[in-house]
Amino acid sequence: MLLTPGTPADARRRYKPVQNLINGEVDGVDVEMQVPTDYSAIRPALESEQAEIGMDDITLLSKPDIMDVYGTTVTGGSAFYFSLMLVQPGSDIQERTDIEGKEWAFADRLSTSGSIFALYTLQEAGLDIGDAPKEDPVDFDATFTDHDQALQRLANGEAVGATTWGGNGIPHLPEGTEVPDRVNENSSFLDTMGTETPQFEPIWWSFPIPKQPMYARSSWDSDKKAEIGEVLRNSDQDLIKQYYPEDYNEEELPFTTLRDTSLEDYQPIIDRMDTVGVDPAA
Repeated sequence: MLLTPGTPADARRRYKPVQNLINGEVDGVDVEMQVPTDYSAIRPALESEQAEIGMDDITLLSKPDIMDVYGTTVTGGSAFYFSLMLVQPGSDIQERTDIEGKEWAFADRLSTSGSIFALYTLQEAGLDIGDAPKEDPVDFDATFTDHDQALQRLANGEAVGATTWGGNGIPHLPEGTEVPDRVNENSSFLDTMGTETPQFEPIWWSFPIPKQPMYARSSWDSDKKAEIGEVLRNSDQDLIKQYYPEDYNEEELPFTTLRDTSLEDYQPIIDRMDTVGVDPAA
């Protein structure tokens, strides 16, 4: 099972209940978790049959005919998450156009929430993004790392702002921060506000983005493939809780169950990839 690229130790800890769930509920299965170096490493691993299960939208959209979709992950009762842009409290950067001539920290170049959605909205605001995310933008400077490092660059003053996803960014917002209604209605991370330091302030939120899908490679010829899908779709909070490791922080949980979805649910992501010039099949 290939996890979302990021800090390996953190990713493995967060997904340990999912690993335990599958191993505990499906006889004869021993799931191992791997954290790819970046998103571009995922599809080759699936195509070469070095992995069976993945969970990111970019890879799914890049070649959907080689994947069987299990569904969209649900956490805290929501199947949606957000991309957001953060700055230091009191920053002069209060609007997207204020980024012009400054340095901005992004996550992985192919991250939906940490790169593509932000580049799309900056271009929509009138900034020249050049050939980003593949190359450097024109109207501002950019670094592409991962979600955690993007926030670290902001904290260290190496960038005037950072783009990340709600589960990573919302804990760094001061408790009681006002959010748009769409965020209030769809985010499952609002109760984590004020739990992480340093604290930042948001200047932009995306619309609700379908959370990451879980899928299996189509060439995986095993009756366990369908059985794993049934376990994931029929899971709930009570069941997954039985598989928490000792001292597990429930706020980190990236999964309680799956919502039945199709590629059509991810069309807004495809549209934004097209607009910023990212070909997922490339």
